[in-house]
Amino acid sequence: MLSYRYFIALLLCGYFTISAAAPAVAPIPSEFIQLPLNRSNANLPLLVMRHDQAIGTVVLLPGGDAGTGKIVDGIPSSRNFLVRAREAFYAGQYNVVIAFRPSDLQNLDYSYRTSAAHIAEVAQAVDFAQHQFKVPVWLVGTSRGSVSATAATIVLGQAKLAGLVLTSSVTHGKPGAITSQAIDHISIPTMVVHHKNDRCKICSPTAASQITASLTAAPQKKFMLIEGGSDPSGDFCEALHWHGFINYEAQTVHLITEWMRKPNN
Repeated sequence: MLSYRYFIALLLCGYFTISAAAPAVAPIPSEFIQLPLNRSNANLPLLVMRHDQAIGTVVLLPGGDAGTGKIVDGIPSSRNFLVRAREAFYAGQYNVVIAFRPSDLQNLDYSYRTSAAHIAEVAQAVDFAQHQFKVPVWLVGTSRGSVSATAATIVLGQAKLAGLVLTSSVTHGKPGAITSQAIDHISIPTMVVHHKNDRCKICSPTAASQITASLTAAPQKKFMLIEGGSDPSGDFCEALHWHGFINYEAQTVHLITEWMRKPNN
């Protein structure tokens, strides 16, 4: 058996190391619920994260078909940017509500995302957020979800929403592309965020930079071009490429939430 002094000598010489256990990190509380829709036998899946010191709530509208993916321990496995970045919004002191595809739909195509039925679904998610948390609600959409967020904001306006954030916006080539909608009717603070290297053919950074010029009724507006990130993979229009702010999710969301706090800046 090593003597105490000999053990200390070996420790000082680097023969042994003592490591402390990493502190346990408490999981962020979340709940997966099915919100009954105003039509027969249909629910709207919502992932809800309540922040005890929230200054607002974000209702996040994912892109693609807005499916949850496989649900594991109550958490969706979707790789969508907004789903991956949900904890960054929470860290910014916001409640988080992610609205996925309604249970009676097989897809969320571009045309449906501007329909009265879909806007009613988004309105129910916003009403749920207002009733649950009683703090200002911001609508945030990404990619195809930017079509939904824009269409819903034009209808709901400042009576329901504190502001709008569009990320990786659909700029052209599809029904509901942002500049094809009546965005001159949007009268709430609006932020447009795009990655400089986004190569999705219907989501042009150059065209996205011109969206704010058409937001003539918005009291505050800002365009932000993101350059950070690394290791894009897969399709140019998918979540793990620049289109999804890959490996720069938290930084991107931090920039968004900081502007949301003070949109006059």
